[in-house]
Amino acid sequence: MTTRTRFAPSPTGYLHIGGARTALYCWLEARRDGGQFVLRVEDTDRERSTQGAIDAILQAMEWLGLDYDEGPVYQTSRLDRYREVAERMLADGAAYYAYETREELEAMREAAMAAGLKPRYSGAARDAGLPYRDDPNRVIRFRNPQGGSVVWEDKVKGRIEISNDELDDLVIFRSDGYPTYNFAVVVDDIDMGITDVVRGDDHVNNTPRQINIYRALGAPVPHFAHLPMILDEHGAKLSKRTGAADVMQYREMGYLPHALLNYLVRLGWSHGDQEIFSVAEMTRLFDLKDVNAKASRLDPAKLGWLNQQYLKSDDPADVAMHLDWHLRAQGLDPSKGPAAADIVIALRDRVQTLKEMAERARVWFQPLTEYDDAAVAKHLTDKARAPLADARQRIAALPEWSAEAITAALQATAQALEIGMGKVAQPMRVAITGTQVSPDIGHTVYLCGRDEALARIDAALAKMPKAP
Repeated sequence: MTTRTRFAPSPTGYLHIGGARTALYCWLEARRDGGQFVLRVEDTDRERSTQGAIDAILQAMEWLGLDYDEGPVYQTSRLDRYREVAERMLADGAAYYAYETREELEAMREAAMAAGLKPRYSGAARDAGLPYRDDPNRVIRFRNPQGGSVVWEDKVKGRIEISNDELDDLVIFRSDGYPTYNFAVVVDDIDMGITDVVRGDDHVNNTPRQINIYRALGAPVPHFAHLPMILDEHGAKLSKRTGAADVMQYREMGYLPHALLNYLVRLGWSHGDQEIFSVAEMTRLFDLKDVNAKASRLDPAKLGWLNQQYLKSDDPADVAMHLDWHLRAQGLDPSKGPAAADIVIALRDRVQTLKEMAERARVWFQPLTEYDDAAVAKHLTDKARAPLADARQRIAALPEWSAEAITAALQATAQALEIGMGKVAQPMRVAITGTQVSPDIGHTVYLCGRDEALARIDAALAKMPKAP
């Protein structure tokens, strides 16, 4: 059977890191065998679902490159289908009408707790055969099996068994005319032919209820895989302060999408000691059966390291497309400065994120108006005048403007004046950037452009004290 998975977020907020990992695992499980991946938006929570959240989820999926074969399918567009299935269950005796008030339901829960039982519905209307009537308290409840247990072989957690005595007759249709989660998700998965349900382990308690509904509808039960939690770096539950961030914040922080995917796939899955996986390798090697059942921890240092590996190894032109976004976020116009690919080459060994790269690139996009006083005092001295002037003359005469040619010109200055390369490079570095820290000096000058570089050298020469 062709594998079909689905990612089914509830649009009540952004796509956080745990949801992104679930989406990735669903995507990989389908892609490995040439199956299909479906995106379903579970938007029946009318009070909390928002269009803004839907847009944020779709944007995050696109940025991550998690393309889907079908969808997005919205549950609110399927209300007639849910009603149709619920009415069939009523006719078959698999469900029934109940009309208890809120106060009556609360009394049932209190009575159960007083008897040392779980707070639950007592089943008062289960065998009453109540007909339909127009009533604000009207709900449809599922006739859950009594006795026995629900057993399934979870692809991550192994064999799980839950007694039916632990389950009550859950509501499948509310009085507002909307289906409940446990009902709608089963109808959706049946209609969409989902073979593998991959989700967080907070859904384990929902699974026996859903399996019973599958069986009541005479439908095949899919495979289930419940993923363990992701904890923060200290082993605590994620919060907004400790890593449960919007996936798009990782973009803002300067991470490449495929670096983040590599990081996410390793939060619970491994293949030997390998750390770096291309998307193609993930797709070929990933299997839900290899996912660890224990919770994993975020490791920001690992993410930074991974991101830098991709900055170093990716084609600079590919990284440049992502860098453009960060340059614009810094208020810089990529068309009014050096080529983004050249910036990548110059800085990729010195930064871990694209945001850092864009911040450091600012010096080549804006006029140099500020100088580090300590750098000026140390390097723009009278002794530096001759090396800087000689270097200016040589790079002004270069027939080819390249980092390599500039480096050769500066080396020629050092040889001609019989001084160390540092005596040429450091004054030049301060002249071009205003500081004593920058990438390789050839790239530093090259990225400035010939005219701007010469103008900055002239300004630096003017700052130097004149010999008495």
